[in-house]
Amino acid sequence: MPVKRVLVSGAGGFIGRWSVPPLCASGYEVHAVVSHTVGRILPPQLMSARVHVADLLDHSAIDRLFKSIMPTHLLHFAWIATPGLYWSSDENYRWLAASRYLLGAFRDNGGARAMMAGSCAEYDWSRVKICHELRSPLADDSAAAPTPYAACKIALQGSLQESARDNGLSAAWGRIFFQFGPGEHPDRLVPSVIGNLLMNREAPCSHGRQIRSFLHVADVGAAFAAVLDSRLEGPVNIGSGERISRAGLVDRIARQIGRVDLVRLGARCAPEGEPAVLLPDLDRLRKELGFKPAYTLTEGLADTIAWWRSRLIVDPAGAAGPS
Repeated sequence: MPVKRVLVSGAGGFIGRWSVPPLCASGYEVHAVVSHTVGRILPPQLMSARVHVADLLDHSAIDRLFKSIMPTHLLHFAWIATPGLYWSSDENYRWLAASRYLLGAFRDNGGARAMMAGSCAEYDWSRVKICHELRSPLADDSAAAPTPYAACKIALQGSLQESARDNGLSAAWGRIFFQFGPGEHPDRLVPSVIGNLLMNREAPCSHGRQIRSFLHVADVGAAFAAVLDSRLEGPVNIGSGERISRAGLVDRIARQIGRVDLVRLGARCAPEGEPAVLLPDLDRLRKELGFKPAYTLTEGLADTIAWWRSRLIVDPAGAAGPS
């Protein structure tokens, strides 16, 4: 049987690391690319992978990687993801250029199948509630200019499609919706609420009427691995079929922790332009691929709360801090 050798970029990131165990389980030789390791402990998910440290914004580093590894498959996650910055940062354009170069290097070194990470931000939120990969309008078709993040993701997906068409490359594109889980940035919704409640502090939130779906990050990683290992082509939504309001999500967290009294809905303003409903159509993921998540929302929240609880020192008087 031919060797299936996959290069996973951004493998040290919140989502990328979770794609590695299912890829290893599917028989891939996994080469996990991380930006740096000095002063950091590698995520345990990478223990079965061959880890490479490289700056993917450096074209020469990309060339060296692909010539030494010669991957048959590519799973590309690396991108700017800093909360509060990534939507409008000029770093998006640097990552677009680097990702196009990465794709070219993969193709030129004999790569056969590539999958890259996109986002639900690619859709035109003003004209769609339930997003279908092949029918729903994208943000670049809107009268309003898309954010740099959305514009660059849309442009990269176009480059991937073009490469697939012109070079015989098999290609898929994963549009990620809303995820949560162990290791998420503490400023994001789920970990911020969990952290505040575990530390006996008020958890300020917006009104919470926004309808969304949330998928545990291990299932996000597993979905990417499953799509890469399939014959699916083109964009595929990566998300959950469990619909819930943000207020409902926060309430579930609070009830599991036992501190509903500390939730403060309406204490923060909802982001401008945020849609009331934003959900993925999952027919491609569920019916064409047959993917089923391992976690329900309730189970995923319990797992995430347990992870944060193990990393905080909390006493009954309310004093708390990192362990």
